[in-house]
Amino acid sequence: MLLFQINNERYAIASQQVVEVIPLVSLTTLPHTPEYFAGVFNYRGRIIPVIDLSQLMSGKRCCEYLSTRIILVNHWGRDTTHENLPQIMGLMAERVIETLQKSDVDLVDVDIQIDKPPYLGKMIVDEHGMIQCLHVEYLLSEVQQAYLLESV
Repeated sequence: MLLFQINNERYAIASQQVVEVIPLVSLTTLPHTPEYFAGVFNYRGRIIPVIDLSQLMSGKRCCEYLSTRIILVNHWGRDTTHENLPQIMGLMAERVIETLQKSDVDLVDVDIQIDKPPYLGKMIVDEHGMIQCLHVEYLLSEVQQAYLLESV
């Protein structure tokens, strides 16, 4: 699991979804895009969209710490009408500085009946507290995914 923070809360993404972790790069902003859409950049000849996870999840922009990174992830989305090849999407996050090895057995299901976003998965409990796992494929709604793919 790759760990990062949003508003001092810890989150994790399964390492199988991570293509590469890169430092912040200069992003080109596109007009008329949602606030969570940080911009695009050229990654090995491909235009990659970047989502500001902090803006998307909490309404507050990512701070530009030395440990703020862009996490490149494979993103298949939920639309099965397109090719089965993954898209690469960038996720801007703060304090991307550690990994953690946990098996599915270590993940705890949160049995609280609240309207939680579909991207929030199980949790990990360690000596420092709780870590919320994210499902990358559910970060954006189908409408947001379609908009994102049309924008780049």
